[in-house]
Amino acid sequence: MILVVGGAGYIGSHLVKELVEKEDVVVLDNLSTGHREAVDKRAIFVKGDLGNEDDLQMVFRSYPIKAVMHFAAYSLVGESVIDPLKYYENNVASTLTLLKVMIKFKVKNFIFSSTAATYGIPDVELIDEESKTAPINPYGHSKLMVEQMLADFSKSYGLNYVVLRYFNAAGAHQSAAIGESHDPETHLIPIILQQLLGTREKISVFGSDYDTADGTCIRDYIHVTDLAQAHILALEALLSGEKSTETYNLGNGLGYSVKEVIETCERVTGIKANVEMAERRAGDPARLVASSQKIYTELGWKAERSLEKIIADAWNWHQNQLY
Repeated sequence: MILVVGGAGYIGSHLVKELVEKEDVVVLDNLSTGHREAVDKRAIFVKGDLGNEDDLQMVFRSYPIKAVMHFAAYSLVGESVIDPLKYYENNVASTLTLLKVMIKFKVKNFIFSSTAATYGIPDVELIDEESKTAPINPYGHSKLMVEQMLADFSKSYGLNYVVLRYFNAAGAHQSAAIGESHDPETHLIPIILQQLLGTREKISVFGSDYDTADGTCIRDYIHVTDLAQAHILALEALLSGEKSTETYNLGNGLGYSVKEVIETCERVTGIKANVEMAERRAGDPARLVASSQKIYTELGWKAERSLEKIIADAWNWHQNQLY
């Protein structure tokens, strides 16, 4: 049985929907940002907290857990700057509690949801796993701290792990049963689609004078289902019994500008967006694009779904939003 911590959240719920086709799954989530309705009915759901050792021990005593997949982090960069205590307490201290319980119950396989924020502001065209890690906010620092903990725990306690550094997850399940729902919403594609649906007055584009083809920032977008499938390949590699301490980037390797994303949303929906140009935001690099060559070479994974597919699936879900 696989324990998915944070399995009621955006990425976790999409992973669970794919994983239940292959494995028995138990989800632990405190529903602080996740949605109970998003959890596939074939999974066992337990309401509990990552930082509560009693909750964790109950799950490990009740179910034959063979691997843990961890999605239960706070992930808003701006909030992490305002309230770093919240981020270090949940993302670092609570993860330490989880690892402590795993060691107690001799569960040695761990997949960690990490982030491109660990790289900070890189000075390379394509970011690979050897690029320097230099976070510029508490969110990125908290994720990198856990990565270091995993390396140390592997050496001392025999922990097998895979770290997956995401770039920009987007889209929704093609069934439109689950999708991206944050409060507040900070991600570009759902913000655009909310404006096109009339629930948001305008779209603010922060900076139009970057050193890019159209002057707006370029980011790497990946369909959330592609992301989920990368986790399953990583899990299968761990469960094959080979020792693992791997880190992989997950991205499309291309990158799209803010203007390109807006124009694609307009094309997919047939609706014109109300766009406002605004000043640059501090700390926004012109380009953040991943090389995912390593995971393609080692596990055979690559992003399959196009930007149009990402937006079309997101649009279908937003028009029929269930939560």
